[in-house]
Amino acid sequence: MTPPAADPADSRPVLERLAATIESRRGADPQRSYVARLLAKGPDAILKKIGEEATETVMAAKDGVPERIVAETADLWFHCLVMLAHFGLSPAQVLEELARREGLSGLDEKASREAAAPQGGAK
Repeated sequence: MTPPAADPADSRPVLERLAATIESRRGADPQRSYVARLLAKGPDAILKKIGEEATETVMAAKDGVPERIVAETADLWFHCLVMLAHFGLSPAQVLEELARREGLSGLDEKASREAAAPQGGAK
């Protein structure tokens, strides 16, 4: 199934448009939609795909070919958007979190998360 061309009149940011497309595939025929198939399989399949795409992104970066790095990062981000949709979250929430962290030292931000994490909890 070939995706429709982007509507030039749609001024929403690309992440918002992709999230809307992913959401529109929820409940669609898994035989006709990759996203519907992945969502129907549930979180284990989605998370496995993110792991695969993360590995491919790392390998592309190690190879140092810019086009492959961009393509694999796009695949990774896309599958992260599917994960967000599965959990009822949006790219806007991730962007808000990034905006909250903007201007903070990465070391200070990480230390604040570690201090707030329950003892023995995952980081």
